[in-house]
Amino acid sequence: MGDMFRRYGRVATLIICLLTAFWLAMLVVLPNITLLESSFRPLLPVTEIGGPADQYTLANYIKVFNGSIDTTLMGIPVNIPVHVLTFSLTIFYSLLVTILCFLLTYPLAYYMAKILNPRSLPTIFLLLCVPLLVSEVLRAFAWWIILALKGPLSTLLVTLHVIDKPVRWISGYNGVMIGLVYTYVLFMIFPVYNAMSSLDSNQIEAAEDLGSPWWRTHLRIVLPHCKPGIASGSVMVFMLSAGSLLVPTILGSTTSQWFTQTIQQWMFDALDWNTAAAYAFLLLLMCTLFVSLVMKLFRVKLSDIAK
Repeated sequence: MGDMFRRYGRVATLIICLLTAFWLAMLVVLPNITLLESSFRPLLPVTEIGGPADQYTLANYIKVFNGSIDTTLMGIPVNIPVHVLTFSLTIFYSLLVTILCFLLTYPLAYYMAKILNPRSLPTIFLLLCVPLLVSEVLRAFAWWIILALKGPLSTLLVTLHVIDKPVRWISGYNGVMIGLVYTYVLFMIFPVYNAMSSLDSNQIEAAEDLGSPWWRTHLRIVLPHCKPGIASGSVMVFMLSAGSLLVPTILGSTTSQWFTQTIQQWMFDALDWNTAAAYAFLLLLMCTLFVSLVMKLFRVKLSDIAK
């Protein structure tokens, strides 16, 4: 705060702080308070709202345990509530998307930070950011066309005799995974590159001079230094993937269901906004708890992610 006073002056600093507080209050705090308050209210006719039946209840949260189905998890037959299963699969595949994004971006970030000529970096960043100029809806539809049964991908592979007949790529969660990785991979590469670029290259050279193999150099030097950037990118990719709606809706199959789609169905199909609010708050709460647990396991603080 003292640096801001010296740099911008008292008046400008006060205006910046007030605008930030207003933005947080109006767009973050108040909507979540409204969401939480609505989640405890029952769905009632307009004439009964505010009456004796309009009381706070946990019924909206209990609905998540209704409607059990028989399924198999890791080859084990289980009976589980359908919405609990949907939520668990959403968390699992969001975590898998996060891991895939890291595996794809780590080599590229290292190449950009330690190998590539600095004069070529602006061109690489421009090429990486080009997809952001197109809306997420169009990008998802583009992947739907590419992954279609008789789309360009299957046609190319059949022409090259890699496969004998067209493949239905959009089955299960395959299309959703591809779309989410493509959509949110940039949110992983930039924090990892930012952390990796601050690593002194002399440490890598010293490890190589002492006979350290490449995998040990990355394990002992590069990865520990990049831990805040990896944590920041992982949190963003995981939260964005778990809260995505467009990609699962467009690229999802008949056997895939994202938890945000369940929330949307409560809102627009059942017209039960209170239950939708309860489900949305559960998603927010559980994702926050999951991220906090992962941060604790990897010994990363929130201040490290915010750097």
